Amino acid sequence: MPAPRNNDTFRHEDATSPRARLAAVRRRAALLAEARAFFGERGYLEVETPVLARVGAADAQLAQFALNDPVLGTLYLQTSPEYAMKRLIMAGSGSIFQITKAFRQGEVGRFHNPEFTLVEWYGLGYDHRRLIAEACALIARLVPSLQASARIISYRDAFRDALNIDPIEDPTDRLRAVAYDCLASARKLTLDDRDEILDLLMSHAVAPGFATKALTVVTDYPASQASLARLNAQGLADRFEIYRGSLELANGFHEASRAEEYAERFAHEAAKRRERGLPSIDPDHRLLAALTQGRLPDCAGCALGFDRVLMLAMDAAHIDEVLAFPIAQA
Repeated sequence: MPAPRNNDTFRHEDATSPRARLAAVRRRAALLAEARAFFGERGYLEVETPVLARVGAADAQLAQFALNDPVLGTLYLQTSPEYAMKRLIMAGSGSIFQITKAFRQGEVGRFHNPEFTLVEWYGLGYDHRRLIAEACALIARLVPSLQASARIISYRDAFRDALNIDPIEDPTDRLRAVAYDCLASARKLTLDDRDEILDLLMSHAVAPGFATKALTVVTDYPASQASLARLNAQGLADRFEIYRGSLELANGFHEASRAEEYAERFAHEAAKRRERGLPSIDPDHRLLAALTQGRLPDCAGCALGFDRVLMLAMDAAHIDEVLAFPIAQA
């Protein structure tokens, strides 16, 4: 591998030399085998679902690759196998996992490649708390240098500790003022959307304070950020995100189960798309039809960014270092 980060002679291109690429290929193979062993020990079934489908993700924040086929019409490269995996669960698959390629448009940078490897799994009978323990155990198994125990903190307390604001109760004007005050880059932006402000503060002012030697798990998100997670008795989302320092590694939900919830969430995201002038995406009618025939069994699901975990395992500074051929070389 290349010289350590504190060596002034280090150049990023050294990390993507043929020799370094082969080292990353071998380490990737070893960790993929370790991940499969982890799920096998827990009785999960490995599945495979399409990466090219007729529907895309509902989430308005995700920029998706759309392809136009002369016969089939618009097809989407999947940002996650979530919808298809839930259909398998409702068909009786039991607890399942998948290691797959996922795609997001316009995401290129130190921690982003438009094509990336995702580990996604669903534990039947799990709530998000049980899945947090399992996800942290998987990450610690793949990256033994991380401390085994994780700090679990609510979304509200994370903001209170870092910025002395309440992201649930404080008015949007206060959140905006804090963003303008503590983030110079925010002063160039027009911040009208509350969740956009919170996302900006989380990534640039809250998460940078998280520990780098251990994992931090953020729980109990605002209902407006529930995506397809259940809402608890306090009206907060049973959702979590796992960080190492400021780097997000995984996110998961105690999954919503009723067709009405999914239809409402899809409609909400469609409205956001219209407001932002984004292309419309039809809801996943097959998933909704399956949910109409019967609820999704009680389960929790998690998506783990495998390339980022591999970066930690190899002490890599850039995602390109752990990819055989990053987008610039593909």
